[in-house]
Amino acid sequence: MPIPALPAARPAPEASGPLADLRPLPPERGASVVRIAAGMLIAALVIAGLYLGRDILVPLALAVLLGFVLDPAVSRLRRWGVPRVLAVVGVVLVALGVIGGSAAFMTWEVRALSAELPTYQSTIRGKLASLRETIRAPGMFDGLTKTVDIVQRETEKLATPAPAASGERPAQLVEVKERAASPVQQALDVIGRIAGPLVDAGIVLVFVILVLLDRLDLRDRLVRLMGGSLQRTTDAMDEAGDRISRYLIMQLWVNLSYGIPMALGLWLIGVPGAFLWGMLAAVMRYVPYVGPMISAIFPLTLAFAVDPGWSLVLWTLGLIAVLELVSNNVVEPWLYGSSTGLSAISLIVAATFWTLMWGPVGLIMSTPLTVCLLVLGRNLPALQFLDVLLGSQPALDAPTRVYQRLLGGDVDEAVELSHQLTEEAGSVPQFYDEVALPALRMAVSDYQTASTSQHRLRIVTGMESLLDEMRDQHPVTPMATAARPAVLCLGGKWELDAITAQMVAHALGLAGTPAAHDAALAADPQALARLDLRGVEAVFVGWFSPEPQVAAKRLCRRLRRHWPEVRIVLGLWNVDAAAGADAATAEALGADAVAPSVVEAVTHVQKLLQTVSHEWQPAPVPEDDAARVALLRASGVLTDPQLQQLFEQTAKRAAAIFDVPAAMVSFIDEQVQQVRGFHGELPAPEGSADAPVRYADQLDMPRSHSICGHVVADNRPLVVPDVARDPRFATNPMLAAKGLRFYAGAPLRPKKGGAIGSLCLLDTQPREFSERDAKLLQAMADDLMHEVAERADRPEVAPGAAPPAPEPKASATVGQVLPAGT
Repeated sequence: MPIPALPAARPAPEASGPLADLRPLPPERGASVVRIAAGMLIAALVIAGLYLGRDILVPLALAVLLGFVLDPAVSRLRRWGVPRVLAVVGVVLVALGVIGGSAAFMTWEVRALSAELPTYQSTIRGKLASLRETIRAPGMFDGLTKTVDIVQRETEKLATPAPAASGERPAQLVEVKERAASPVQQALDVIGRIAGPLVDAGIVLVFVILVLLDRLDLRDRLVRLMGGSLQRTTDAMDEAGDRISRYLIMQLWVNLSYGIPMALGLWLIGVPGAFLWGMLAAVMRYVPYVGPMISAIFPLTLAFAVDPGWSLVLWTLGLIAVLELVSNNVVEPWLYGSSTGLSAISLIVAATFWTLMWGPVGLIMSTPLTVCLLVLGRNLPALQFLDVLLGSQPALDAPTRVYQRLLGGDVDEAVELSHQLTEEAGSVPQFYDEVALPALRMAVSDYQTASTSQHRLRIVTGMESLLDEMRDQHPVTPMATAARPAVLCLGGKWELDAITAQMVAHALGLAGTPAAHDAALAADPQALARLDLRGVEAVFVGWFSPEPQVAAKRLCRRLRRHWPEVRIVLGLWNVDAAAGADAATAEALGADAVAPSVVEAVTHVQKLLQTVSHEWQPAPVPEDDAARVALLRASGVLTDPQLQQLFEQTAKRAAAIFDVPAAMVSFIDEQVQQVRGFHGELPAPEGSADAPVRYADQLDMPRSHSICGHVVADNRPLVVPDVARDPRFATNPMLAAKGLRFYAGAPLRPKKGGAIGSLCLLDTQPREFSERDAKLLQAMADDLMHEVAERADRPEVAPGAAPPAPEPKASATVGQVLPAGT
């Protein structure tokens, strides 16, 4: 017997009334809400723990901070062979002696001033009486003062209760007085007030000694506790230690640069206890914001008490004001720089937060503690928001900032920001490549997903206004304006493609090549047919499509059919530069050249038109080059065979640390680059008859052709991510013959004088090189020159004796990346 079908389930009735608008959250949003709630709960627990555990955490944090100050001295004694226990005890005793001596000096000065204060009583009374008479003298506010007094008296009358009726006893005022404490109780109270700070100081002292004794063990335990990637944890701890140590050292110099002039200035103008107030000013500057104001009160008060007139007070006030201006606007920016990496508003917020948590001690330690949070945010993905909130770096990169301004319709702000970024980039074409094109890539990416019609209109009109301002601020050369356009720039398919055509036309005009842009889009056959290319020598077409091959090939075929003599350059902005912007791609599409950037588009067009003013930039020669060459020859680096072994070992280590196929140590004389140390191999370019580079003398070349010559001339590190796409070196024949595509070099500087050579990394493939890597390379170059100087100071090896094995010294920075001997 068949089973009858069940009736269909009745749909649940829809909610009505106040619940009608409620809808369940999507799973993604629900998970996000849960994560936010969990994060807020964890933050609340952490803040509560910081506040409730302040009795233990404050001494521990203060001990760690003092450990950062004292550990360099302990390490120096350890390098001299002193046992760690004796080194720690000695450094702590010296620190206690300095603190005790400073306290004794301040106590003696305060006692001397206390003995002299009664002599200033008459001066104080006279000034106060004078101020009282000045205030009570007839003035412009007399009428207002009398009116206020009358209103106050009338109000007091209304508030006075009516007199008591006959037979009632008036209320009496009763005052309760506490019984006077006994001498024993008073002594216990004093001991209790003193014992607290003494106990805290003793705890801090014990913690400091333990931190200095077991620093390495504590470091290992912290690494184990943080877990995760050992490299990332080590980098975080190294960065935190480096930033805090640098901040404390700079803070010491800032305080001394303020306290010493303060003491000398007060002594010259005649304020008693000048050196006491200078020392107090230096110490109080460790307290952010509040400390300088507190330290200024004492000399001003004493100047008021000493001088019968007002000149001493004004001189003291002027001295303090001048020192504050110089310290805040000259000394601190010069010494601090970016030592902490914290923004100004984060410093203020951190000072407020840690003061609420831990009181005055929290205010003193606010900056080091916040630096630790910043480092955690930079190295732990889960805490990345701390880097965004606290860091001094912009929260958005330059292209994103410009794109956001355009999305919001803030054209004026986008234009102002673009002018600033153009100055930072160094040229208009570089700004187009580094900022404008990436911003337009974001717009193309959001075109079909997040952008509305209003957003698209704002991007197009905003970019057109921005380009108009750029053309006004950076006009093209007169030759490019007067001549008939030799290059016509078009957009491929979209309005944004046409905007890039305007960029290329502007960049060509700045380079001296007459160029114009047309609003017609190359993908439109009718618009293309209406173009008149008579007299035009080259056509540039920009495409933002990630796969423009079919449309670009069709366009090139049409242009070849109607104007076969016209050269074609394609700008493929969204195609991988390494894989899709070479000669093979251009030939496959039927174009003469393909460019992934504005700078390369200008270079290709000028090559095709043969209007390049110079094919590559020779290495400049500094003004003091004769003295530099004399220093180079006197150093012995060109002739000493033992130093050559050192240079080869350094090149080998640099190649291993940075994982590059080749590294070298080169020196620049009057005319030639001489390579004294080389390690690795550079294979010859495809189709070249040259042999692979395996030996140092294969890289010797004229100074003008050498990239190391640029490093020596500028005396600073130089990184070229892709030599073939850098207009300074792209057509250098010697670099092209070696197949060089990547270069990173750091100057080799003796103790006196400029750069005499470079330690550089080489590769036959383009690669990125971070700022941190550049600093590490410079540290290795400095270590190498330090070793050269030390060897020059050693006695020469006797003839026939075996020279010591060359082994470059590893600095602390280098040792953090690769242990010595690797």
